[in-house]
Amino acid sequence: MTRAFVFPGQGAQTVGMGRALADRWPEARAVFETVDEALGEPLSRLIFEGPAEDLTLTANAQPALMATSIAALRALEAEGHGWAGVAYVAGHSLGEYTALCAAGALDLADTARLLRVRGLAMQDAVPVGVGAMAALLGLDHAAAAAVAAEAAQGRVCEAANDNDPAQVVVSGHADAVARAVELAKARGAKRAVMLPVSAPFHCALMQPAADAMAAALEGVTLRAPRVPVVANVTAEAVSDPAEIRRLLVAQVTGAVRWRESVSWMVAQGVDDFREIGAGKALAGMIRRIARDARTASIGTPEDIAALPR
Repeated sequence: MTRAFVFPGQGAQTVGMGRALADRWPEARAVFETVDEALGEPLSRLIFEGPAEDLTLTANAQPALMATSIAALRALEAEGHGWAGVAYVAGHSLGEYTALCAAGALDLADTARLLRVRGLAMQDAVPVGVGAMAALLGLDHAAAAAVAAEAAQGRVCEAANDNDPAQVVVSGHADAVARAVELAKARGAKRAVMLPVSAPFHCALMQPAADAMAAALEGVTLRAPRVPVVANVTAEAVSDPAEIRRLLVAQVTGAVRWRESVSWMVAQGVDDFREIGAGKALAGMIRRIARDARTASIGTPEDIAALPR
């Protein structure tokens, strides 16, 4: 068995996530305490108690999801479910930062501060209402990319998230994305829906946020991870700190190549994926990409107790 640890992205957040982990394991509680200290505010109170509208804000959701995932990982480790057999780590969008933290390439406090900067910069890059994102279901990546290109009409409209064989998210100017939704329906998409997001992530409109991340990453120590991280931008493994830094900047405007990343890991022999943190979205995507792969979503004490010894 060859395993990968994978970490969720924005949208997986829920009020109360991680609280049972912190109550049960001191190692998990210490993660939330470290993140609170790094940010200079009680983010853990917002995670555990809400309100949901504040937790959903990009600048809060990103470090909150990372903290919950690392807390779950520390609980896993405390119960003896460590790194044996783990060949790669990967994460969806902000989850790539979590993966790097999990693998020791980034310190926990630095990761929290970077994600706060990233969340604020992504939110501020485009005025509210100017950009949008939409999910196109039932079209493969090539068809979705063609729809986005046709819908652009001189505006930005790009395939931003290649999630699985039949789920692609497009991102860009709101009018162009709206055109993409109508075109996708005409091209046979099962569904094409605008997403309730506050900014058009992973497209060219995010260049101001990429510039902000380049500056923020200059002041942070990056080490080689204990196992390679499969990067969103290249859908291949990387271990060199300088290349990791470059790819984290490129990731802000680049597409999340999740389908290709999972396929690449499977081609390297990975047959067991553990999604660590909030939600079960990645496990669902992985099952649609690699039907024979084993998956487990681990975000609660019950999830950990259910793992085979």
